[in-house]
Amino acid sequence: YPEGGLVAGGLSQTPTYLTSTNKEEVQNEVKKQIQVFKDNNVDLMICEYYEHVEEAEWHVDAVKKFMPGVPVCASLCINEDSDVHGTPTGECGVRLARAGADVVGINCHYDPFRCLEAVKKMITAVREAGFDKVHFMIQPLAFMTPDASVQGFIDLPEFPFALEPRICTRFEMAKFARMSYDAGIHFIGGCCGFEPYHIRAISEELSKERGDYLPYGVINWGKCLEIHTKPWVRTRATRSYWENLNPGTGRPYSASLSKPGQLGGHCRTRTSEATQKNKTTKLELEELRAFKAKLLV
Repeated sequence: YPEGGLVAGGLSQTPTYLTSTNKEEVQNEVKKQIQVFKDNNVDLMICEYYEHVEEAEWHVDAVKKFMPGVPVCASLCINEDSDVHGTPTGECGVRLARAGADVVGINCHYDPFRCLEAVKKMITAVREAGFDKVHFMIQPLAFMTPDASVQGFIDLPEFPFALEPRICTRFEMAKFARMSYDAGIHFIGGCCGFEPYHIRAISEELSKERGDYLPYGVINWGKCLEIHTKPWVRTRATRSYWENLNPGTGRPYSASLSKPGQLGGHCRTRTSEATQKNKTTKLELEELRAFKAKLLV
């Protein structure tokens, strides 16, 4: 593969888990996907985007059973506190390791720095539990979400069509990559909102750790600005300038934080989270809006 790339198969949370308490039913469902990956000889499996650690455990176990010998990565879309049922984040990491995951971590729902804090808790708990050979991964959003609640960016009023003002700069992403690597996380990537320049920033920051490989189109912390036509722009051709920049939004009346709808924290039962096959009815929408209005009083 180019640059030594690998091909991964992916599993994620399923409606079956929310409508059934039966482990066998859930594993039979994901086995359909696993068979495709097995037939095509993928290099590894990634079980990602789980709000419930129990479901992630079941999926990891299924991969171990049906694809023995294939490395398994497992990541949850939870915050630094717990999964949606209150299982502490560190404990979630231990449970994934105990289920047989070779790599554990966090993906989606939260910004790079909140995801980093969550994985740090996993690292501490997993190591204390004696899993010395387990590795760690992180694939955050490319949006800043300091105000996101238990359901992450899904509960923000800007989700999903107005998140652009929250996008991370390439320099914030480089900082995140360095902090993650130094924390012991060596599988670093991205999830929703990531653009090619974000991945490039991660690769550029960790070029020495990757055998001095530099991706195409690197900006080297703005060094290219040394030949800019405007002299004041040339003064920005330093790492310190971009590392210490506090970027503006260009929106004089925009809020720095939003008020999450908080619905996610009140929808933790299997029934309330179950995926519907049919379009939401007008009555159901009215009931949901009324429920939300009570929460905001």
